[in-house]
Amino acid sequence: MAGNGGQHHELYGGAMTVMLPVNFEDVSQIRQVPDNQEVFSHPSTDQSIIIELLEYQQITDDLAAKYHFQEMAGSNEATSFEVTSEEQVSTSEVTMHQCSSVWLLHGKQMVSKFNEEAKNVLNVNIALFRLPQYTTDVLVTFNDPMQINPDSSSSTMPTGQRNAWTMMQFKTVICTLNLIDPSLFTS
Repeated sequence: MAGNGGQHHELYGGAMTVMLPVNFEDVSQIRQVPDNQEVFSHPSTDQSIIIELLEYQQITDDLAAKYHFQEMAGSNEATSFEVTSEEQVSTSEVTMHQCSSVWLLHGKQMVSKFNEEAKNVLNVNIALFRLPQYTTDVLVTFNDPMQINPDSSSSTMPTGQRNAWTMMQFKTVICTLNLIDPSLFTS
């Protein structure tokens, strides 16, 4: 699952690290972001990568990624959503060796932005790192708009997306996410 290219970035005050695509923007420099999230956006597309620390769900690993995807769809007020594929990733392919399992899920959601009426179709790709010893699920989400409604505020984004992020870059994020300081989960 190896990827290529990127820029080393510290998360949560250095408690975690990751390799992000070189052209990311740190959303916390633009607006307030919850303490349990690190949010990055593409400068010229509507793509985003979100790394989120969530409460560990007491469900089997094979159901956990779908659970988080459905929760996300509810939070996004998605009018429709579907899982298109799901697979377990070998822990030998990721840097975060503390996790008990890693799951990769691909899906679609129809959502609006900023409470607009116009709905956009997003490919939502998530990687779920399960850390039961820290009662934490780490969710990494790659939102990739596929159809933008002409009435959406996102319709003003440049077309063509010549420099759009790729699944290979998302896989680099997944493979390089690393837990440096587990005390992050006890504070």
